[in-house]
Amino acid sequence: MATHSAVVTVGIKKPLQVHQVPTVTPQGDEVRVRVEWTASTPLDLHQNDGGLLVTHPQRLGDGIAGTVVEVGPNATRLRVGDSVFGFTWRSAQEKAHQEFCTTNEWLLARVPEGFTLQEAVTLPNNLVTVFHAFTADLDIATPWPKGEGYVPEGAGRAVLVWGGASSVGLYAVQVLRYYGYTNIMAVASAKHHPKLKSLGATHTFDYHDAAVVSQILAASANAGIPKILDCIGSAKGSVAPVAQIAKAGAKVAVLLPVVVRDSSETEDPVYEMDVRKVAAWGEGVQVAGVRTHFYLQNEFFKEHLQPDVMYAMLKEGIVEPNPQRIVEGGTLLERAQKAMDALRRKEASGERLVWRVAD
Repeated sequence: MATHSAVVTVGIKKPLQVHQVPTVTPQGDEVRVRVEWTASTPLDLHQNDGGLLVTHPQRLGDGIAGTVVEVGPNATRLRVGDSVFGFTWRSAQEKAHQEFCTTNEWLLARVPEGFTLQEAVTLPNNLVTVFHAFTADLDIATPWPKGEGYVPEGAGRAVLVWGGASSVGLYAVQVLRYYGYTNIMAVASAKHHPKLKSLGATHTFDYHDAAVVSQILAASANAGIPKILDCIGSAKGSVAPVAQIAKAGAKVAVLLPVVVRDSSETEDPVYEMDVRKVAAWGEGVQVAGVRTHFYLQNEFFKEHLQPDVMYAMLKEGIVEPNPQRIVEGGTLLERAQKAMDALRRKEASGERLVWRVAD
C-alpha cells in the first residue's frame, strides 16, 4: 500500500513526529487532495499539550488547501487539478497535517481565481464555526442566498463579539455586517480596532482596560446585548467578563474548550467543557458551548456551506482572508513544530499561523 508523511502527536507535550501512514484511495464521492498548505489552530495545541480528545499517535490539523489528485467514481463537483480548500476533521484520512487528505467533495470548495492557497486556508474552520454558532447557538439567521433588501430581525440590536481580532472573530464581524447588523460590538486589543471598524464593527473595546465591562454595559444600557459570541473561551480572560455583561434573556455562545489554565513551558493546561461551570451566570441567560464539528447535522450546511457559501463569500469579497504569518522551516516536521511552539507562546495576534505541508 502506498504511504505518505503525516505529523502526529506521540504524548503530552512531547515533540511532534512524522509517521508514514496509508494513502487512501477515494471511494464514492470522495477526492484525494495533495495538502500544500494548512493553518494551525488552538485545537492543535489542546490536543498536543492537553491530550484533548486524543489517542496517541494522533494526526493533527483540520484546515487544508491544495490540489485534487484523484477523484472517486461518484464525484461530480471536483476534478483532478482543481485547487481546493476546506475544513476536514472526522477521521485520520481527513486530517490536514499530512501530505494527502481523502475526504468527501462537499467538505471542499474551489479556490477562487485571484486568491492564494495560503489565503484560502484561513477560512474553512473559522467561517464554519461562525455560521454554526450563529444558527445553532445564537439564533442569528444566515439565509443563503441572501435576498435583495434582506434586513434581519433585530438588525439594530447589539451583537457582541469578544475576541474580535481572533481568527473566528474577524469572520464573525464580517458575516454580521453582510447580513445587515448595524450595532456590532467587538472586543480586542486597541491595535486591532481600526481593522475591526473597517470590517464592520461599529463599537470597539479594549479588553486590557480594567473598565471594559462597565464601558460595554454603558454603551448598551438602553437595550442590553441579546447576542454574545465569545471567540476566546478563557475562563478568566473572556468568560468571566462576558458573564458580567450578559443579562436575562441574552444568548451566549462560547468556543470550546474553555481554557481554565493555559499551557506553558512549565504548566500543563486545564480545560472545562461545561460553560456553565466556569462563571456565575445570571438568571435567564442562555449559555452554550460551540461544537463546530456538529455543523453537518444541518443538512443545508452539509451540502452547501463549504462548496458554495464559503466559495462565494471569498470570491465576491464578502469576507477577506485572515492575515497570515508564514511559518518557515526546511522540513514538514520543522514547520509543524515551530507552529506548535508559536501557539504555546501565543505569538500570533490578529493573524493565522500558516505553513506548507507537502513540498
